[in-house]
Amino acid sequence: MGLLAGLFIWALNDLGALPVLFLSRVPRKVQDVGMGMASGIMLAASFTSLILPGIELGGVLPVALGILLGSVFVAMTDYLLPHEHFAHVESHALASRLRAVWLFALAVTIHNMPEGLSVGVAVGSGSLEVAVPLMVGMGIQNVPEGLAVSFSLLGTGRYSRWKAFLFGTISGIVEVPLAIFGAALVAEIGGLVPYAMGFAAGAMIYVISDEMIPETHRIGHERLASFGLIAGFLVMLVLDVSLG
Repeated sequence: MGLLAGLFIWALNDLGALPVLFLSRVPRKVQDVGMGMASGIMLAASFTSLILPGIELGGVLPVALGILLGSVFVAMTDYLLPHEHFAHVESHALASRLRAVWLFALAVTIHNMPEGLSVGVAVGSGSLEVAVPLMVGMGIQNVPEGLAVSFSLLGTGRYSRWKAFLFGTISGIVEVPLAIFGAALVAEIGGLVPYAMGFAAGAMIYVISDEMIPETHRIGHERLASFGLIAGFLVMLVLDVSLG
């Protein structure tokens, strides 16, 4: 199940990269609204599909510890692996721009790690009421990420449409092994489920605050991006109620 869940959310990342084969560009405003919506989905999913079920299973303390460890893990990864924080890839000279785009792609890959882990943990917990809404929500929010990476690469002028699409899809592939790992871990050690749910939630919340919201507010689309976040939050709530 972890493999299938990982492949599902990765497939929607690929769907987001697909327009690069047909379009020359997507307006930055559209990308910011899409990323805002992705932030809202992740934020709601952190609570409805990870934190609250984790508290029901193991109480507040294991989940709180997991949240702290998850946020510290992503912060340390962020510090140790040099990358571009979802930004600054538009105004460089060509050589610097190419480097910035690849660092941006690495940032998206790092950001995809907690998403894959969260889906795997939810699947491994054995609760379809938790796993299905989370899997669908994470898949939906993957679409603007695949879009952002592929069009950033195309915009350098050094990559064909097919190469930009290929690298856009590769940026999300890390979700597959992490979904498998998360599912296997909690299936083998059931007592880890509330800790793992908290860990995945903490990692996602850190990414939202550190990477996604600042980027959507960077060049003047903050109001639209904020409404995108609210829309994404509501979408995830509807998914949780209707599929859970």
